[in-house]
Amino acid sequence: MKFMLLVHHDQEAHARRSQTERDGLLQESVQLCNHLHANGKYLGAAPLHPPSETTCVKVRNGKRLVTDGPFAETREQVGGYFLVEAKDSDEAINIAAQIPGARIGTVEVRPVTEVEGLPVL
Repeated sequence: MKFMLLVHHDQEAHARRSQTERDGLLQESVQLCNHLHANGKYLGAAPLHPPSETTCVKVRNGKRLVTDGPFAETREQVGGYFLVEAKDSDEAINIAAQIPGARIGTVEVRPVTEVEGLPVL
């Protein structure tokens, strides 16, 4: 079963961390990804650019509306994701607890719906 692990954290607080600390968190994430890959659990992961670089698109009455900034007005924003294979939600939660972002924010664990007919990566 696939799970999307969405890493939420306060972008401003993250930016105030030292470059050394941010680099360390990133390296921990890379190590975790390599560990998950070695165990057949890794499907993908990446940090996201900050919310200031976000564009939102919606279509209403056939017209495209494009706005700057994140959709949600909240202190914590999605900062990255992990896409993993896990036998169940307990295993996905255990993986989420290993993500460095869980120490500075929240990791949302969501099952991915498998849709027949979609290309397989």
